[in-house]
Amino acid sequence: MTTQTHHVDHELIQAATHVARTRCRGDNHTMAAAARARDGRIVTVVNAYHFTGGPCAELVLIGAAAAQGAYELDTIVAVGDRERGVVPPCGRCRQVLLDYFPALKVIVGEGERIRTVLITDLLPESYVWADHQHDAE
Repeated sequence: MTTQTHHVDHELIQAATHVARTRCRGDNHTMAAAARARDGRIVTVVNAYHFTGGPCAELVLIGAAAAQGAYELDTIVAVGDRERGVVPPCGRCRQVLLDYFPALKVIVGEGERIRTVLITDLLPESYVWADHQHDAE
């Protein structure tokens, strides 16, 4: 696996952090996410936790971005409440993000180790669900 590190979008981290601090309250909303669309817009959301497996913030973001007409996302980050900082996507989110946006960049790490990597680096040897994924290789 060859990992290529990309520019860290600190504005995106700040947007997600702001939403986590101001909108994540109680056990129902514990994560925030922000993504930059290809046109430069930033979309922010919170998760919808539920004991039956409510959607993670990254999955809520896919729908919210589409509702705003942002169908092409460039970079995404998730941030936890209570000052947890950047949180990498879970396995399910990694697969869904790859399926929707095979060239997506994801901000991961903590402190001095914050970095931006391709979604394909987070899910190597992944299952290919959509034909458009072959075009990104």
